Amino acid sequence: MSTHHQRQHPIILITGTPGTGKTLHSHLLEAETASSSSPLKHLNIGDIVKQHGLHEGWDDEWQSYTVDEDRLLDYLEEVVNPEAGPSTTGFILDHHDPSLFPERWVDLAVVLTCDNSILHERLTARKYPEAKVTENITAEIMMTCLTETKESYAEEIVVELKSDGSGGDKEVQENVSRIEAWAEQWREDRLSGKHDE
Repeated sequence: MSTHHQRQHPIILITGTPGTGKTLHSHLLEAETASSSSPLKHLNIGDIVKQHGLHEGWDDEWQSYTVDEDRLLDYLEEVVNPEAGPSTTGFILDHHDPSLFPERWVDLAVVLTCDNSILHERLTARKYPEAKVTENITAEIMMTCLTETKESYAEEIVVELKSDGSGGDKEVQENVSRIEAWAEQWREDRLSGKHDE
């Protein structure tokens, strides 16, 4: 049995094109699970890159930091420590690039998708440069994030959830409840030894 299976709490990737609601979902999921038997700690990768200087500088054209992936992964390895066995919490990796993380870290990969016109409104409201808005809308149309997630992880752990606000807060709440239920099931399976065979 590998040490990977000794973890008692899952690591969940929440990914999607910028503007699809990753951070909102992650915040709510962290809050919902805070007092449960399966707490999940939200790791906003963009914030971590800024706070710890894990980048190679600021890119004016894209109005974002150029991530130093090696340093970021070294830092995260210490935080999520997937090989350490039993842990007191699970983790939510909140990031737009699903291919960044090693496959062995991720137990569930959630891809949030959004209607293009709604996504355009959200990105424009963020004052993104026009080129960045266009690139992200194109990525959503081409389903780039979903494709990359499916290429990076086993098909059975990839879940696509709609997050375009058409169902209002209810839609987000339902998504969060689904992810939370999955995390609980993952934990039960681990405790019952289903994954040790």
